[in-house]
Amino acid sequence: MSGIKKYFGNIFHGVKTLITGMRVTGYYFRHARTEIITQQYPENRDTLKMPERFRGIVTMPHDENNEHSCTGCQACEIACPNGSIEINWTRELNPETGKKKKTIEKHVYHYDMCTLCNLCIIACPTDAIKMDQTFEHAVYDRSLLTMVLNQPGSKLRAGVED
Repeated sequence: MSGIKKYFGNIFHGVKTLITGMRVTGYYFRHARTEIITQQYPENRDTLKMPERFRGIVTMPHDENNEHSCTGCQACEIACPNGSIEINWTRELNPETGKKKKTIEKHVYHYDMCTLCNLCIIACPTDAIKMDQTFEHAVYDRSLLTMVLNQPGSKLRAGVED
């Protein structure tokens, strides 16, 4: 007799938990948000706005004189956990002071290895690199995901020091 009692007790317990779960689901169904949450991408490319905290691709902003703020200190390269940033630099003689100064030749960024962790941006003492808002970077050739961030002929902005 106890086997039948246990069997029906399990059925009763299962129905009771099902009703409890349906009650919670019904509450959320009745109190649903009224605003539209889902974005209809790619149909809404023209009106799509990414959140301010969105982390896209790493870029190096240049001003109208093709100047940047990167001193070549390599803090971003050291902070990157998987080596997606490489800085090729040389020391050039500064004619004003007569001392050798570090200048960057190439600031290479490997997007295919980047985890978008933002550690390089935080480590940069001169705010030379930023996270961009772009996100469409699908390509058929992986070599296109390796970019040189400093523009050809660019130089260090005056007043920016290590």
